[in-house]
Amino acid sequence: MPKRSPDHPVDARTQRASLPLACPAPDVATPLLGGLTPAQFMRKYWQKKPLLIRQAIPEIEAPLSRDELFALADSDDVESRLITHFRRRWALEHGPFSPDELPTPKTRQWTLLVQGADLHDDRARALLERFRFAPDARLDDLMISYASDGGGVGPHFDSYDVFLLQVHGKRRWRIGAQRDLSLQEGLPLKILANFEPEEEWVLEPGDMLYLPPHIAHDGIAEGECMTCSIGFRSPSTNELTSQFLYWLAERGANDDNGKPALYRDPHQPAVARPAQLPPALVERVGGVLAKVRWNDADVSSFVGSWLSEPKANVVFDAPEKPLDEARFVARAAKDGITLDRRTILLYDSRSYYLNGEQYLLKEARKWLPALADRRSMDGKRFVTLSHDSCVTALLHEWYRAGWIRTGVLA
Repeated sequence: MPKRSPDHPVDARTQRASLPLACPAPDVATPLLGGLTPAQFMRKYWQKKPLLIRQAIPEIEAPLSRDELFALADSDDVESRLITHFRRRWALEHGPFSPDELPTPKTRQWTLLVQGADLHDDRARALLERFRFAPDARLDDLMISYASDGGGVGPHFDSYDVFLLQVHGKRRWRIGAQRDLSLQEGLPLKILANFEPEEEWVLEPGDMLYLPPHIAHDGIAEGECMTCSIGFRSPSTNELTSQFLYWLAERGANDDNGKPALYRDPHQPAVARPAQLPPALVERVGGVLAKVRWNDADVSSFVGSWLSEPKANVVFDAPEKPLDEARFVARAAKDGITLDRRTILLYDSRSYYLNGEQYLLKEARKWLPALADRRSMDGKRFVTLSHDSCVTALLHEWYRAGWIRTGVLA
């Protein structure tokens, strides 16, 4: 039996000051991290060990109501899953789900998972904003889990960092530094065969549990509950390698006419054994591959472009009645601008990366890093840029594409 651990000594119950929507500066203590500064948390816990935080966000409310979450799960462009454990049998279905396809809330032992809620709702995006003390390049999405009494997804482990924030009801969590990661066979879910929990807690609204990769955990709803999972990207080395090589291949060598260079063997003789692999072919291909080179700038370009690429199901909504440039400038000078919740904007010392595309910083280095870091620009700052027609033309183009909006979120 797992031991019932006392609450972790890091406890924010006495720090009930409301949190700003934006995350705190690296050296500012915050209830979100149990009174630690983000710098202390990253140094002591990030990818190292779990952390239970009582009342990380006091008096929190779920970003979406149950009915709103169910309606979101009915959308074609939303990734959702239904997991049931009826009669001790695990089952998994993929959405979308119409309202009559979901079990009733009174039915026990079922869970609805809605991935990427931050892509579809500003309230979910605002909650995700609080976790930007880790780089945006690592921040993935906010998943909302709704569970009826007894609902869960079974004991499992994740290959990425995750914050499990309770936003409604109660959930009992058991965790352990599992060494045996073998899975039960014949199931539609990756459920551990020999789960050995070491610690156990009941989380209530506002409580949060941080888990680094490969910490086994099992969460069971005690009554109806909702949990927000803030996950971080952790690509495997195989994924990084294959994506980078694909990126290099797209930018491969061209011939003198600017067309992709083709394999050539003008001196290939006729053969009596057509199935035999020609040694000369292997040698020539080896020579082509030996010429593949890259440098730090190539790696930076790849990482920025790849990690800023929106998810496959993301579609940007252009304004129904877009303002012309002059009216856009006037509106932005009054109300400011905000990145759309689906927009990913990264930068380094040379370039910025917007929704999968790379552009040189050049003059944009005067204003773009602040916009990327804050994800908004107030009207006063916009006015200082509005004299530059190139800047306003660029931002108007982003506005027409649906990448930014006028106004600054409160």
